[in-house]
Amino acid sequence: MALGKEFESKHARLQSLLAAHHLDALLLQRASSFAWATCGASSYINTASSVGEASILITPTGRYIITNNIEAPRLELEEQLAAQGWEFRVAPWYGTNHAIAELTRGLKLAADVDYPGATNLAPEIAHWRANLTPEEGERLRALGRLSAEAMDRAIRAVRPGMTEYEIAALLSREAQSRAAQPTVNLIATDERIFEFRHPLPTSKRLDKYAMLILCGRKWGLVSSITRLVYLGRLPDELRRKAEATARVDATFIRATQPGRTVGAVFARAVAAYAETGFADEWQLHHQGGPAGYEPREFLATPDSTEVILLGQAYAWNPSITGTKSEDTILVGADGNEVLTTINGWPMLQVDFGGETIARPAVLEIS
Repeated sequence: MALGKEFESKHARLQSLLAAHHLDALLLQRASSFAWATCGASSYINTASSVGEASILITPTGRYIITNNIEAPRLELEEQLAAQGWEFRVAPWYGTNHAIAELTRGLKLAADVDYPGATNLAPEIAHWRANLTPEEGERLRALGRLSAEAMDRAIRAVRPGMTEYEIAALLSREAQSRAAQPTVNLIATDERIFEFRHPLPTSKRLDKYAMLILCGRKWGLVSSITRLVYLGRLPDELRRKAEATARVDATFIRATQPGRTVGAVFARAVAAYAETGFADEWQLHHQGGPAGYEPREFLATPDSTEVILLGQAYAWNPSITGTKSEDTILVGADGNEVLTTINGWPMLQVDFGGETIARPAVLEIS
């Protein structure tokens, strides 16, 4: 990674954030913040942990990578952080790294996590991560294609009798083979789709109906996609729910416009739930929000006052019991681009009085 406008603009933003809070130094320990500040480097080892094995420290006099002797060579060479201009402060893996205390002595410190003596600026930093640069938009666009390809290949390979674990393995393999790490890999079959909004895979075997959910990560960025497949003809009541969910999702996408508040978009989607006959379903699961270096940098709520910006990414995920619709979109000046479109997937055309928005249908395989 070479230094460039993206890198410098991000660090200018961080300096302005510190100045606004009258603080001197910033510690970034979340893997998402680390990737954002380095334009895509990976500090994590344990993917189940939100905190990486290396930290970033920015002071009035320097930019530092704080890590141990295990991680330093990879970060310096493979992630090319030495070439990016970071100064490494390395301690043995078995010892304590005193660099943070030494470099921040006498300074007012901020952090993106709870850290002793530091002001926690996690919400503000999450909002910065959500404001994607054009370069990040291009990377997310590429990741969206990879995630869509992985989902398409995996879900078309689903067969009756497979366990949810086996389906999850299919999805993981297809994502990993495309260098997209599956940070979320949720699978439900048949009645479990109706029972759980966050279905961790189990040993249950597929009869007719499966839902696959993928959050794929690459360059630190995350794209989200959900698809459903039915082996046979979709029952009429389930088809009605799927069509209603598609209308709510299309409402979210259509309403996500620069200058509008997230709360205003949320209100339009809640109205769409009611108009389709499922007024209370929005209360049973979150509806998504802006994406970036976390699957959602923050969750949209009815009271969200954040203003939507050009170039941001959003992943809305409305659901009506037994159905769900989810893609990652990029906000444009003249409409939004769906980044996780699957070529050849059956689509539902949702009409808004002359304007049509396509949303994925349940794939029916006879």
